[in-house]
Amino acid sequence: MEDQSKEVSLAGLKVMVIDDSKTIRRTAETLLKKEGCEVVTANDGFEALAKISDTQPDLIFVDIMMPRLDGYQTCSVIKSNKMFKATPVIMLSSKDGLFDKARGRIVGSEQYLTKPFTREELLTAIRRFVSPKS
Repeated sequence: MEDQSKEVSLAGLKVMVIDDSKTIRRTAETLLKKEGCEVVTANDGFEALAKISDTQPDLIFVDIMMPRLDGYQTCSVIKSNKMFKATPVIMLSSKDGLFDKARGRIVGSEQYLTKPFTREELLTAIRRFVSPKS
C-alpha cells in the first residue's frame, strides 16, 4: 500500500499566511502556490481579520510576534468566531519555547511551527489538518 500522505494534492486549497515579515510571507506563498494552493497574505492580525471573512481560508498560518495584534490575539479572535472555529490555525514562531507552544494551544491553535520552516514542514502541517478537495 502506498503512503497516501505524500500524494495528497493541495490544489485549490485556500491558505492564509499572516506574518509581518515580507520574506516569510513571500517564501510561504511561493511554496504553496507551487503546490496549487490559493494564497492570501496579511502582514498583521488586523489586516488578516479584515480579509478572513471575504476569503474564507481552509487553513491559517499566523506569526506570533507581530505589531498591533499578535498571533495569540489573532488566533483567539479567529477561534471565537463561529464561522471560523473549525478552521485550523498553525502558529509560526522563531522561538521554540514550551511556553509559546502551550500558550498557542490555549488560544486554540492546532499546531506550532518554528521558523525558518522547511517546505516539507509546511506541507506536512497542511496535509495533517486539511483533507483534499474532491
